[in-house]
Amino acid sequence: MIPISPGRSRRATLAGAVCALLVAGAALTGCSEDPNEGTNGVGRLPADQIQTKAQKAAASAGTVRLHGSVQTSGRTYTLDMRLKPQGGIGSVSTEGETFRLLRVGQELYLKADAAFWGKGGDGDGDSKAADKLASKYVKVPKGDPSYTKFIGFTDKNVLLGGLLTLHGKLSTDGHHEQGGTRTVRVTGDEGAGGTLDVSLEGTPYPLRLVRAGQAGTLTFSSWGADFPLEKPAKDDTLDYGKQLPTS
Repeated sequence: MIPISPGRSRRATLAGAVCALLVAGAALTGCSEDPNEGTNGVGRLPADQIQTKAQKAAASAGTVRLHGSVQTSGRTYTLDMRLKPQGGIGSVSTEGETFRLLRVGQELYLKADAAFWGKGGDGDGDSKAADKLASKYVKVPKGDPSYTKFIGFTDKNVLLGGLLTLHGKLSTDGHHEQGGTRTVRVTGDEGAGGTLDVSLEGTPYPLRLVRAGQAGTLTFSSWGADFPLEKPAKDDTLDYGKQLPTS
């Protein structure tokens, strides 16, 4: 047996430790060199191309669910909508009131309680009308102002076409995560023009949008997942006529 001096033993131990650190450091460096390894590759693209890819992916998808808030015309709307080319269904809340929207083709229906329909009313006639409309799917006449106002919330192409465009100079802002999915973030004017998180897994769908000017935040999910869309049952439907109550 050859004796080993304590000094030599300590030097060998230190050398081994340094080697281990170097190996670990090399592995970590290798990981950090390409954060897009194993992704769909859109993270390697310029910001404007990432936005374009996300827009095209959204347009080509048959369905989507969007949830969150948007501010328009001085009012904040909280949305939870499922959309496809033939129409959409979901709920909308604003100023403490919640109602459901359903569109099948060009036919738009609105469902709410008596408090919603009676809001702003000033007489027994309004109260009776509210009671009549409550909890029914009320068919919204095409000439009614409400039709133009609300149909956009049920139109996939119109809604997403107006939302998924950032403003100002585009740039990327690193890798993030949304709902357990890795994303690359694109910003407009360093965030002042909005931010868009795009999936790095599979199809580069948009997954989260923060609108410019703090005008709301929306998340997108269930891309391509179909859902039933049918006209409400006749017993659950009310055709009010040419115009809804002004309230």
